[in-house]
Amino acid sequence: MKKQTGKYVDGFVLVVPKKKRAEYIKMATIGKKMWMKHGALDYKECVIDDPKPKMVVLTFNKLTKVKPTEEVWYSFITYKSRAHRDSVNKKVMAEMQKTKDKWKDMVMPFDMKRMAFAGFKAMVTV
Repeated sequence: MKKQTGKYVDGFVLVVPKKKRAEYIKMATIGKKMWMKHGALDYKECVIDDPKPKMVVLTFNKLTKVKPTEEVWYSFITYKSRAHRDSVNKKVMAEMQKTKDKWKDMVMPFDMKRMAFAGFKAMVTV
């Protein structure tokens, strides 16, 4: 079976209070199921493990001004192309709209104002 490699990635960096890790993982697991169901090639949620690597000028902890009670997460979703990403996200948003009453009172387990997001064209891949 040939491995599918994505040509487009949505990337996220966010800060999660350590005490809300379980809540974030629960939310992320729901998100993974939804994005994969609608065609994403891969979905990863990664918590920082080496916050002070050698030979780096700016760390994620410094960039995000993380507090001792918080941790940095890097997440990414992989797609075939930007058009594929747009198609998958349209389906995800439609499903979320249908179930909005289920989520209307949900408090995010992180500060949305401290989340960065962008779409990236993959230039070097496997």
